[in-house]
Amino acid sequence: MGTIAVIGAGYVGLTTAVCFAHLGHEVICADIDERRVQRLSRGEVPILEQGLEELLAEGIKSGRLRFVVGAPTAARDAEFIYLCVPTPQGDDGSADMTYIETAAREVAPVLVPDAVVINKSTVPVGSTRLVERALGRSDVHVVSNPEFLREGSAIHDFLNPDRVVIGSDDQAAAIRVAALYIGVRAPLMVTDPASAETIKYASNAFLATKLSFVNAVAAVCEAVGADVNDVMLGMGYDRRIGQEFLRPGPGWGGSCFPKDTRALIRIAEDGGYDFELLKGVLAVNDEQFERVVDKIEALAGGDVSGRTLAVWGLTFKANTDDTRESPALEIVRRLLERGAVVRAYDPAISSTPPDAEGLEVVEDPYAACDGAVVLSVLTEWDEFKWLDLDKVGEVMAERAVLDGRNLLDRSALLRREFTYQGIGRS
Repeated sequence: MGTIAVIGAGYVGLTTAVCFAHLGHEVICADIDERRVQRLSRGEVPILEQGLEELLAEGIKSGRLRFVVGAPTAARDAEFIYLCVPTPQGDDGSADMTYIETAAREVAPVLVPDAVVINKSTVPVGSTRLVERALGRSDVHVVSNPEFLREGSAIHDFLNPDRVVIGSDDQAAAIRVAALYIGVRAPLMVTDPASAETIKYASNAFLATKLSFVNAVAAVCEAVGADVNDVMLGMGYDRRIGQEFLRPGPGWGGSCFPKDTRALIRIAEDGGYDFELLKGVLAVNDEQFERVVDKIEALAGGDVSGRTLAVWGLTFKANTDDTRESPALEIVRRLLERGAVVRAYDPAISSTPPDAEGLEVVEDPYAACDGAVVLSVLTEWDEFKWLDLDKVGEVMAERAVLDGRNLLDRSALLRREFTYQGIGRS
């Protein structure tokens, strides 16, 4: 098996590189950031991801994984070239393909005949053809191999996937890419490039739809006096529905769901279809942010202006340091706009994110609560469940909790005379 070149050492690229090296392949990972390449070559992990540091060290020690500056350096003589570069999204939901096209043009002159260039980045339907044009090489193949990695469990997801999807019009090229996954036990699906690309968008958009549905049902539960946790448990036993993604929260976000949902709406529009259902999914999510802010304001006595509020959790989910499109940060920003003084603690965040000016980030969960009139739990970090509630109550100015993840022990809080509000439960 020939060398694998991975272009881009970001979240997807780094996970792809270390996992393929773990599977026994020789991998060269390239990035344009020389400092990042140096750090990775020393085994320094730039992101929080379970298992990444260990596999990075293993790959470097074995000699199967190395890092270089520049796409051509990695792609020269490689049999497989994975494009794992950013595809930033515009306001209209369209993807900026500049990085993909640039990477393709850079590697084109050094590719060996019969090489396979593989789109791993999340790309619009039709991107395989775009890469083919950018390469301008009739003697190489372009294949789609979308990623389905969840932040916080990306290593596990790569090595234990629900499925491996390969999109190619060339059966031989598809088989060669499939052979890279020998050792990974999962269903393998080979389809055309457009279908492979659509599978990625449709999967994330469906999960976003499920989350928005749960949050809408939570609002109904509050209105009729039901407990959303019991409602979701009862729904989840239906095998047609399942237990996954039936947890209400302050809204959904992250690097994939908002981007892919908006992108699928745009893709549908370009094809002449008005995807009203997904527009509703986005609207419900925005409504959920506002509902949570209103809940906090009600707990603060109807006005948060000038009042100190405590927040536990800033990342969009636990076990990651990613704050991109974080529901927690969106809620914090809206509270700040209403004049609140917000102090926050997150195990993975030590400084104020650039898009949350006015927020004070502290390195202790109890310090965040000092003098606060409301504590809001906005990210589901497991450690929050084990903090000393007596100490929390002692340092707060008023004992009120908005449990945006239904994470805390409600009975324990009520025994300590906290006013408690969850999502879909009182």
